[in-house]
Amino acid sequence: MLEPDKKYLSIREVSERTDVPPYTLRYWEKEFIQLKPERHSGMRKYSQEDVYLIKKIKTLLYDEKFTIDGVKKYLKVDRRKKTNSDILHKEPEISLSRKDIFEITKEIEEVLDLLEN
Repeated sequence: MLEPDKKYLSIREVSERTDVPPYTLRYWEKEFIQLKPERHSGMRKYSQEDVYLIKKIKTLLYDEKFTIDGVKKYLKVDRRKKTNSDILHKEPEISLSRKDIFEITKEIEEVLDLLEN
């Protein structure tokens, strides 16, 4: 989240917050029409919505294994269904396997046992 007195972030600040290299951010600007940071004195300035979009693109590409074209289609279709705000603020869905659920349950039971003793 941006500091209250800061409306925009530099490409370096966005890179640090999203763990996406600056050269990748520049490439994504060319690929995704939705990602258009403002320019002030020739410098890119990213808004909070830009940061949310970058995080969404990163999740789709790296976690959900979408292709660049797949992300483009997803953002295009999603934009028709919802407002930009809904798209950008939607948290990625988490899917857990039975094994994951079993392990989490086991860990919770162990913590509860420790608390009871």
